[in-house]
Amino acid sequence: MIYDKNNIFAKILRKEIPCKKIFENEYVLSFYDINAQKKIHALVIPKGEYIDLDDFNQKASDEEIVALSKAITEVSKILDISTDTGKGYRALTNLGEHGGQEVPHLHFHLFGGEKIGKMVE
Repeated sequence: MIYDKNNIFAKILRKEIPCKKIFENEYVLSFYDINAQKKIHALVIPKGEYIDLDDFNQKASDEEIVALSKAITEVSKILDISTDTGKGYRALTNLGEHGGQEVPHLHFHLFGGEKIGKMVE
């Protein structure tokens, strides 16, 4: 699969579409999901053109991989949902059609601020 440069996250990264930013560094952007599924629903995305986690792990630099992992923890702390500052959260990424991926740009959903419930229903 070829990366679609016109997906919504690519447009957000190019500032063609606004977002409510939570965190940003050289490699990562985090913002609130506009279609929140839980009390707190944030997205964490790499700035590079990666379709999904498999694509990211195959092509990203070590710096990008570490930055994304650390950003997830940092965002959870900013949102007061980390196990350090809150009661915990769920980090979720979907891969491909069977995994339920809707936007072909790697993204992690962070859900928190309330009990999340079953993993799969």
